[in-house]
Amino acid sequence: MLKVSANRGVFVRAVCVLSVALVCVMGTVQATHSHSENSTTSRHTCSICATAHAGLNTQTPASAPVLLTAVLAILVVEVSLIFRPVTSQFIRPPPAL
Repeated sequence: MLKVSANRGVFVRAVCVLSVALVCVMGTVQATHSHSENSTTSRHTCSICATAHAGLNTQTPASAPVLLTAVLAILVVEVSLIFRPVTSQFIRPPPAL
């Protein structure tokens, strides 16, 4: 059982390192890729260039104001009883005085 979890730990670390390496490689490819001479028009299809020009919606939706109050907490007096079971079996006897 211990060897299985140790092998899983190595596997997870390897997947994490490979994922970080893939992100770094793809970032380098996106930054340094080039096109041929005839692709200077705005209609050339390049999926790498499309990621740079993809439009992201950065607007936050406006929410309606809350006009009513809500009860957040109900004040109730709670008495919690401490459960201490009485045991007759002890690990060792009490110390002698």
